Amino acid sequence: MTLSIDISLSTLYMIVGFLVSMYSCVSNDVIQTLGTFLSSNKDKPVWMIWFFATFVLAVTLTVGWVVNGGDMSFGRLERIPFPETFYWWQIIPPIILVFLTRLGIPVSTTFLILSVFSSNAVVGMILTKSIYGYFIAFISSFILYAIIARPIERVFLLKKITHVKSWTVAKWCATAFLWSSWIMQDAANLFVYLPRKASVLQLISVIAAFAIFLWVVAYKRGGEIQNIVKLKTNTQDLRSATIIDLVYTVILIYFQTLNNIPMSTTWVFIGLLAGREMAMYHRLRFESPKKMYKHIAKDLTKTVVGLIVSIVIVQALVNFQAIKSIVLDFLSL
Repeated sequence: MTLSIDISLSTLYMIVGFLVSMYSCVSNDVIQTLGTFLSSNKDKPVWMIWFFATFVLAVTLTVGWVVNGGDMSFGRLERIPFPETFYWWQIIPPIILVFLTRLGIPVSTTFLILSVFSSNAVVGMILTKSIYGYFIAFISSFILYAIIARPIERVFLLKKITHVKSWTVAKWCATAFLWSSWIMQDAANLFVYLPRKASVLQLISVIAAFAIFLWVVAYKRGGEIQNIVKLKTNTQDLRSATIIDLVYTVILIYFQTLNNIPMSTTWVFIGLLAGREMAMYHRLRFESPKKMYKHIAKDLTKTVVGLIVSIVIVQALVNFQAIKSIVLDFLSL
């Protein structure tokens, strides 16, 4: 009887952990991919944006499930084994992530969620790859926008030429590629609570749950975390948003081919926006340097604070029993 209860509780923790983790990932990380799409398509109805995102999601997960023999994580969880038993404290990180997202803090779901299930060696590799991702994204976007700021972005910024329908098509295609690439890269965060080989029923259930959470994001138009995108220069212009999506997609594809170690796409996205903002300023002088550097520093500070908070929370949870014993011993003195 005791064994049955333990298994039942473990399964319950697994399901709750998965659902909360998926919702936290959708509400926090999805804005990296759908953020510019939401900003540049304010005139589109919610159902259209939701259907588009859900369709790309369903195709990506289904194709990945077939190609990878039932593995929805695209091989990102090879270094993180599926736990034999789930515990209550393993569902706390995604719950905390939901609250931090409501405050508009771009916390990395990778560090906060995967660290609970990973060894110190794997966490070190994830951190190294994420920091590398920030600088690669920053340098790449700085160089690119230093080149295209005057001949291209200045035209968009000054609204000298209105966009044509072909830009709308390009934006939707770019978002589809980016959304699909992000799912493949961030799959580890989404499915760490699930068995590494999923059944057809599990695949359908995952897509259904994801679709519900996507509706919430589309309905809220991104929520508080969307301000990270809105405050950047001309990101609500359809053409500028298209270029951002294409650059981000190329960077994500590079890291996908580099190795299958999970990484924080949040760090990559923040680095991309920072490099773009700095290059746009130096080429166009569209605002004061104080304001520009303030935006960059604010985003990076929030990201670093999110990392520190994640490490503290994870270490407290992983060493909960040891901390509990120390506290009890202290109180008994």
